[in-house]
Amino acid sequence: MPGNRTTRSWALLMTLTLSALLTACGGSEGTSGGGKVTLRYTWWGNPDRAARTDEAVALFERKHPGIDVQTSFAGYDAYKQKLATQAAGGDAPDVMQLDYRMIDQYATGGVLLDLGTQPTALHTDEIDPGLLATGAVDGTQYALVQARGTEAVVYDAKEWRAAGVAPPRTGWTWDDWADAVRELTERTGKPGSVDPGQSEDCFEVWLRGQGKSLYTKGGGLGFTADDLTRWWTFADGLRREGVVSPAEQTTQLDGSVENTPLGRGKAVSDFNWDAPASGFTALVTDGVTLAPMPSGADGTPGQYFKPSMFMGAAANTGHPEEAARLIDFMINDKDAAKILGASRGIPVNESIRADVVPGLKDFDKTVADYQASVEGVLDDPPQAPPSGDSALQTTFSRDYDQVSFGRMSPREAAENYVTEAKAELR
Repeated sequence: MPGNRTTRSWALLMTLTLSALLTACGGSEGTSGGGKVTLRYTWWGNPDRAARTDEAVALFERKHPGIDVQTSFAGYDAYKQKLATQAAGGDAPDVMQLDYRMIDQYATGGVLLDLGTQPTALHTDEIDPGLLATGAVDGTQYALVQARGTEAVVYDAKEWRAAGVAPPRTGWTWDDWADAVRELTERTGKPGSVDPGQSEDCFEVWLRGQGKSLYTKGGGLGFTADDLTRWWTFADGLRREGVVSPAEQTTQLDGSVENTPLGRGKAVSDFNWDAPASGFTALVTDGVTLAPMPSGADGTPGQYFKPSMFMGAAANTGHPEEAARLIDFMINDKDAAKILGASRGIPVNESIRADVVPGLKDFDKTVADYQASVEGVLDDPPQAPPSGDSALQTTFSRDYDQVSFGRMSPREAAENYVTEAKAELR
């Protein structure tokens, strides 16, 4: 995981390259043979998502013969780093997949196109207004939500069942979860779960279960060093017991399912967002199942339905209308929706969702059924995180690495993180 990429340094680099951002053409004004427009479209994901995306893009090209689309993808961490480098250098791809955490950063940094300038190419009337608003900053629509998702406990169903451990259930608590991974470890001889201590996402779920939040409405920290100390003490204790993955495995996590303990057969369960967990199906041959995240001690759920990802266009693209048409196609085209399934989450276009969900199969159906099981239970999503959160994800896992390797106590690491976070968010 990279360290020390702060918002201040990123903002300085953005300032130094602002004129390039506004004028550089890079690959954005490219044409291919026959005078076709060429768009670069990038996203993060796993091979399953890549295969479906390429198939959908091929359909787009057939329906829009004047446009060629060059696609590329990577695991989340690698994608995030590359996109930051491209954006800072004025070479952002024409169309890009964006995380909730990226919207504020790239919108305020001048990287993203105001999609409101393309009203004839984009159609948003069948997207829930609340979800649509998550891609806006200060009233300007910079990104469109593609789908919704929620976090889950992902587990090897056959191995869990063979161990004779009670299956996960709605309303189980973090203490219930800890007891389950202890039993799994005892009966399978390997950690019952990946170590959740390194995950800011898991911490947020735990925190919300305590009635707190990751950030305040003003963009400051919504928790204290005491809160983070409790979380890291809890996770570190389980690691010391040997019932979650050891530090040597946890530090190899890079956002891809292939490098997780579950994906390598070295743990029985993991934490992930529901749709991306499809990547485990090629690695866990007996199949994986999704279960609700643990709740607070009183049953308060910490997870929520989150825009699973967005699509945006580069502010300096030479082809804003064509970029908008690709975004519109990936979100609103019924044929594309049949190809994409739930690989990015459940579609947000209401009529497409009604058409697609009943026909979902295999893991797509697993995702849809899982979301249905928690429908009406989860609270509304928080506002999009402030710009500094993208860098703080890295800081969070880096500081927990210090705990995992015994270089810092949970208290020392928590105080260090809170100090850095406050400076980052200032």
